[in-house]
Amino acid sequence: MTRTERIAALKAAAKQRILVLDGSWGVMIQKRGLAEADYRGERFKDHGVQLKGDNDVLNLTRPDIIAELHDAYYGAGADISETNTFSATSIGQGEYELQSAVRDINFEGARIARERADAWTAKEPQKPRFVAGSMGPLPVMLSMSSDVNDPGARKVTFDQVYEAYREQVRALHEGGVDLFLVETITDTLNCKAAIKAILDLEDEGDEPLPIWISGTITDRSGRTLSGQTVEAFWNSVKHARPFAVGLNCALGAELMRPHIAELSRVADTLISAYPNAGLPNAMGEYDETPDETGHALHEWAAAGIVNIVGGCCGTTPDHIRHVADEVQGLKPRQVPERPTALRLAGLEPFELAS
Repeated sequence: MTRTERIAALKAAAKQRILVLDGSWGVMIQKRGLAEADYRGERFKDHGVQLKGDNDVLNLTRPDIIAELHDAYYGAGADISETNTFSATSIGQGEYELQSAVRDINFEGARIARERADAWTAKEPQKPRFVAGSMGPLPVMLSMSSDVNDPGARKVTFDQVYEAYREQVRALHEGGVDLFLVETITDTLNCKAAIKAILDLEDEGDEPLPIWISGTITDRSGRTLSGQTVEAFWNSVKHARPFAVGLNCALGAELMRPHIAELSRVADTLISAYPNAGLPNAMGEYDETPDETGHALHEWAAAGIVNIVGGCCGTTPDHIRHVADEVQGLKPRQVPERPTALRLAGLEPFELAS
């Protein structure tokens, strides 16, 4: 299929069933017990900074592992798998002094995912597989000060964040992704820089791709780290007319549910949810079993509040297999038609009906 055909197939599938996203990449890579040499490979064998822990660079040094993980998730029932590019911006890779490798990391991450998705689609044409270009958060924020004594202090400018995402977007697009997933959003202004990068490249001639936006609620307050409620967050990003909007990470399914229900009420687009496997225990590990995760997302699907489900931190292919089994045959949420109104946002939403 051409990319245009794949996008059409993705939108058609979303109308017919609840789509399934893959699970955690970090936990699966950790299970491999990789050494520094795996991260360096031949290309970075003389690099002056330790690279262990930079999972994105494995696209270049251990592509075999990345391909195997895509296969594991597609084989577990995922319709969509993310590229292994969560921190693959010049800002994110700055810690490892790999800014010069950012384009290659993203391009190869997309290429590997595309290759495996196409192989699974050829094998099971009744269930086409899709690739989401993962664009994760940055270690810097535009909305909040980097200095408690100076409210106006920032480590980066909007233009710097924009350029970092622009480089990533272009490489993911060239590598063959079907949609962009701006995920684990803690700072809405960072997210808006990513959105602008995507839309600007479309204006310059790139084929338009669906945009999927996923925020994260940091605690029981129901707000993002930059302070917005779920509805205010939606009001801030709906101008992008995203294919889907949702929440991921930070919370397990039990604590995330009321926030997903609220987003489902206010957003006139598809709703996604991929929670952690519960909250981390004292050792930083996740104890929720695949069966528990599957049952929780079954309830959400049966309640009609989701269109796309998957897993975040701590979830494995077994978790995704249970999720896929639990939502199979259930109808996707119907996108509501909301009355026309002026809707704005600061930390709280503001609505002025016509």
